[in-house]
Amino acid sequence: MTDRYAVIGNPISHSKSPLIHTQFAYQTGQDLSYEAVLAPLDGFRDTVLAFRDGGCRGMNVTVPFKFEAFQLVTQLTVRAQAAQAVNTLKFDGTEIIGDNTDGAGLVADIERNLNFILQGKRVLLMGAGGAAYGVALPLLNAGATITVANRTEDKAHKLAAVFAAHGPIQGSSYIGLAGSQFDCVINATSSSLADSLPPLPRGKNAPPPSSHNLPVSIEGNAKYGGIFAPDALAYDMMYGKETPFLLFAKEQGAARLADGLGMLVEQAAESFFLWRNIRPDTAPVIAKLRLI
Repeated sequence: MTDRYAVIGNPISHSKSPLIHTQFAYQTGQDLSYEAVLAPLDGFRDTVLAFRDGGCRGMNVTVPFKFEAFQLVTQLTVRAQAAQAVNTLKFDGTEIIGDNTDGAGLVADIERNLNFILQGKRVLLMGAGGAAYGVALPLLNAGATITVANRTEDKAHKLAAVFAAHGPIQGSSYIGLAGSQFDCVINATSSSLADSLPPLPRGKNAPPPSSHNLPVSIEGNAKYGGIFAPDALAYDMMYGKETPFLLFAKEQGAARLADGLGMLVEQAAESFFLWRNIRPDTAPVIAKLRLI
């Protein structure tokens, strides 16, 4: 019998998850179906339970339901507990197991697809919301030293305090970054959705903003020339277009630029592994999505 899976969210029509998981199933010879489910904003729980009771084996969860999923489950993985949000549900009888594969997907994309080893690297994590919580622990487990920067500095310090027992992590304001350099800068804010840029320090010797209407950033320390260290990677969790952050990184001399499409596919692969105990090859799926 064909096993049934789904992604649930609101909105959901834009989701690439059905295409990704259909490719995974074909590649690995798994007999399953995967669909997109639009849940009413006040009907997440009822929709999930109806799918479970109808024989569904698991679900991915996207905005705005990740925290509701966290509250719904009967078991949490360590990484879901740390993230305080759930993006993957596995149904096992009456049990609902909640996992968060976002951080594993990010680390896999950075290390495996981009061949950038995080061990010993200085990572700037921009943002202190759900996306940042979802990736902090896997980044620390990969051996990174993290600085969290947020417009509301207290939120950055709060996130750092939550994960302090797991590795070197500290909070900062954006202006407090002036004079510091990082090997990897990750945009986990929603700024790219608004076509804007967090107020990052700008090196005095860097070229002026381009014609892409980039906002003026805080001026950095000329001695350090901005936040990007030599050979630095700039990574935006958004995908589908060149974002203001990646344009800024290019102008500031970041050696490598990457969007979040690889993370999307890698976190899906981690969910697939949780459900099917088989790990798909992500490279051809990423390549196919790049062409769409």
